[in-house]
Amino acid sequence: MAEIIQKDGTWAFDGDALRLTPGRDKNVSLLRRELGELVVPLGALAGISFEQGKKAGRLRLRLRDGADPLLHATGGRLTEPHDPYQLIVESDRYGVAEYFTDEVRNALLLDQVPGEPVDEYLLPGPAVPLSVSAGDGTAGFDGERIRLEWNWKTEDAKAAAGARTLALTDITGVEWQPAAGLENGYLRFTVRSAPTKAPPKYDPNAVELWGFKKDPLMALVAAAVQARLPHPARATAGDVTDARPELPSPPVASAEDDHDALLRRLRELGELHRTGVLTDDEFALAKQAILKRM
Repeated sequence: MAEIIQKDGTWAFDGDALRLTPGRDKNVSLLRRELGELVVPLGALAGISFEQGKKAGRLRLRLRDGADPLLHATGGRLTEPHDPYQLIVESDRYGVAEYFTDEVRNALLLDQVPGEPVDEYLLPGPAVPLSVSAGDGTAGFDGERIRLEWNWKTEDAKAAAGARTLALTDITGVEWQPAAGLENGYLRFTVRSAPTKAPPKYDPNAVELWGFKKDPLMALVAAAVQARLPHPARATAGDVTDARPELPSPPVASAEDDHDALLRRLRELGELHRTGVLTDDEFALAKQAILKRM
């Protein structure tokens, strides 16, 4: 088991999954503390990197596209303090961080985890029920219904309609946008048969965000809803998949076929090594694993 403990948080890897626990330091963002511990299966990872700095370094995880509803709902717009897949590493722990990185990389190689996008969520999303008050309203979600309530700062035209309850079955999409510069952010729900192009300030299905401390927490509501909607990859490919004729089952591979596949894998690894994608150690480890299978 590999583990690195820092003020920013603790990352542990047991060979099958990474356990990411936010630290209790005052500099740890409110979003990360509210999100809590994350368990990331190895199959959800596309890669890991460690960057050294003069005073501190940074461990970064890269997840496969479509694996995490939080990343999908936020569209890569989570700023650095709120990103749960980054860990600040103090300079006296650079060696531990490098060892941790090597352990995860070797496991990805041995398990031959592909880097391609996935068509189902491999992480569950934030736990429900949850409720967040920020901007001009409060958004709550119990797993089946979304409740939007307004405060005294809400535009009169939107507040006049009163609180709204949206059934999850009526939601076709969710969008979260953080405030940036002079542009306000928002959390918006797209309701079936009731599209709107109104600005979030006037949209009764949106909460407007002004960039204050609790605003990023709305991303948790977005992710919890997104996790319970059909996966975007399946929704996009559903019609195409349904139209395909049923194909016969592939023949069972013989020992000779397996041997040829392993030889091809060896050639692929050799090419990755020659082009510098794999280091000497990574190539030797992967080669040894394949030779054992042969």
